[in-house]
Amino acid sequence: MMRNRSNRLAYFPQLVITFVWVLALSFNTSAASHQKTFRFNVSPNGYPPYLIVEQEQPSGIIWDVVSLIGQRLNYNVVPKKVPRKRVDQMLLDGVIDGTSRAREWTENPNRFLFTDSVVPIEEVFFVPRESKLEYRSPQDLYSKTVVTHLGYHYPELQVHFDAGNIRRFDVPKDQDMFTFVLHGDRFDAAVADRLVGQWILKKQGLQDQFRSTRRGISQVDFRIMLRKDSKAFVDAFNAELKSIRENGELDAILAKYR
Repeated sequence: MMRNRSNRLAYFPQLVITFVWVLALSFNTSAASHQKTFRFNVSPNGYPPYLIVEQEQPSGIIWDVVSLIGQRLNYNVVPKKVPRKRVDQMLLDGVIDGTSRAREWTENPNRFLFTDSVVPIEEVFFVPRESKLEYRSPQDLYSKTVVTHLGYHYPELQVHFDAGNIRRFDVPKDQDMFTFVLHGDRFDAAVADRLVGQWILKKQGLQDQFRSTRRGISQVDFRIMLRKDSKAFVDAFNAELKSIRENGELDAILAKYR
């Protein structure tokens, strides 16, 4: 009897280890099964340095923030490449769950919910370095052609576009805007976010051939746009966003792309 008892005691630690392993596996499986999916639009061309889609795994300021916060809210963030013209309807239809956007760039923004500002965006003009163009008001652009991003809204300039005082030339990719200005005789300036423009010019080795105007046409907040039924997510996202802003994690993300 003593020998059998000793044998059972000898196996007891192994049984405990096995039990703990099975319990941990069960817990991890249960946690994974409860993880929700957040389908986030990164667009086919991205929006460097906010969204960069050149490699298999997206990166960029907005992607890093959404991924970090999504992970802490127990969401698996899945990138979706949706063309700009289809984003709003696909969001309303539930095909995707969120996209990065400023309220000011959105038609009928009251159809959606927006998070707090993730990062500010300042739209300025980029002109050839030898150009004498300075921007103080829209009148400085009269009789000139501005290269703009296809599908974007520019409230400060729209009335002047409509009146024909300023000509607008749309291109689908940000990086192409600078090529048109640099090599096209009839293009005078490109309008882009200051950080985006600097990022593109650095990548293309054109920093010495352009300068940006001191004054811009807008400064807006880049947010995450979601459906109206996403208030619980928005509230939780905002709380985490405030936390990473206060503890320095957001500054660390921004520093990687400056």
